[in-house]
Amino acid sequence: MRDTKKYMSLPYNPALKERARELRKAGNLSEVLLWNQLKNKQLFGLDFDRQKIIGNYIVDFYCAEKELVLEIDGSSHDNKVEYDALRDAFLTGLGLTVIHILDIDVKTNLSGVTLFLQSHPELRE
Repeated sequence: MRDTKKYMSLPYNPALKERARELRKAGNLSEVLLWNQLKNKQLFGLDFDRQKIIGNYIVDFYCAEKELVLEIDGSSHDNKVEYDALRDAFLTGLGLTVIHILDIDVKTNLSGVTLFLQSHPELRE
């Protein structure tokens, strides 16, 4: 069950609402593939949100119950090392765990990514 207090206490920039909606509609391939493994509580009965606004960032996937962010790192992250580090620092500063998954791994080894997530200590607790 979603922890509404944790979910609603996160900082939220309403100016990003339309952009998050556009990202959900556009759905890049790796996000759609992973979403098909996460939606409807398929992973340990956990509820994930897709393209969740947290502060001034839009994260790929968010699980309130585990206070966890999943980020798929593909070509859009190239040359954005500093930006990604700032975003991760902001998210971890909120007490969130950030797990990065490579885009190519989702596209070429989805079963391996699923096994990685199933064995990840932050998701198993």
